[in-house]
Amino acid sequence: MRLTTLLDTVNQGGSGQWPVTDTSTTDDRQTFDQLVADFIPCRAGDPELWFAERTAEVERAKALCRECPLMEGCLAGAIERAEPWGVWGGEVFVGGVVVATKRGRGRPRKNAAPAA
Repeated sequence: MRLTTLLDTVNQGGSGQWPVTDTSTTDDRQTFDQLVADFIPCRAGDPELWFAERTAEVERAKALCRECPLMEGCLAGAIERAEPWGVWGGEVFVGGVVVATKRGRGRPRKNAAPAA
C-alpha cells in the first residue's frame, strides 16, 4: 500500500483507536495500526509522552510531531476541538489554546500579582 493512500484513510483528529467501519474487522484494524505506527510517532511510542508534565518530555513530543506527515491535520483538528491539554500537531495546548511553552507544576505565575 502506498503511503499517500494509507494517509488518506487516517482520521486526522482526536485520540484513541482508529475508527472502525461496519466492514472492518479487529484484524483489519490491528493490521492498519501496525502499518501506520511506523509513520505516525504518537501511535508508535508511549502515548503518555504527548501528555507529559516535564518540559523535556513535552519538547521531545513536539520534536517527534515535527516529523509526522499528519502534523497539519492534527493541529487543525486540535484547534477545532479546543483540546484541553497535551501536544497536538507539534504545539502545546493548555486550557484549549496553544501556548508557547508549558510551565511546570508548582511554579509561580509568570506575571504574579504584587503582594498587597
